[in-house]
Amino acid sequence: MVKDLEISECMSLLSDNYVGHLGYIGGRSPFIVPVTYFFDEENKSIISYSAPGHKIVSMRTYGHVSLQVEDVASMFTWRSVLVNGTFEELKGSTAKKCLRTFTEGVKETIFRTKGEKLEFIRDFSSKMEKEASPIVYRIHISDIVGKYRE
Repeated sequence: MVKDLEISECMSLLSDNYVGHLGYIGGRSPFIVPVTYFFDEENKSIISYSAPGHKIVSMRTYGHVSLQVEDVASMFTWRSVLVNGTFEELKGSTAKKCLRTFTEGVKETIFRTKGEKLEFIRDFSSKMEKEASPIVYRIHISDIVGKYRE
């Protein structure tokens, strides 16, 4: 039987992970892509970054997005959280500060959950491209829904 997660359990699942599935609208079609993220619980937001491309153009056009994060042990034992919110592209010193928060947050999450100590952003994310500066963005969370089955 599928049941609802408490909000504290949703926050814990978001905090204990750093890879999710970003849903956005591109033209007239929905898209879902994996992304590396950091859950900034203090500011009730998700921080991520991307190279320029379809995803960024689409989110600039239609800023309502979703992020889904799951922990699946089996077909009968899993937890899932769906975050809905709005896209905000960050610039200048705000972007640099949030990218630093993202990097430190993901490194801490990996250390806390997997015991691995990473030094550089390239150790956990392949999105950095030498030719283009990353576009840092934040998803302002409007609501969170979580489900589980055990």
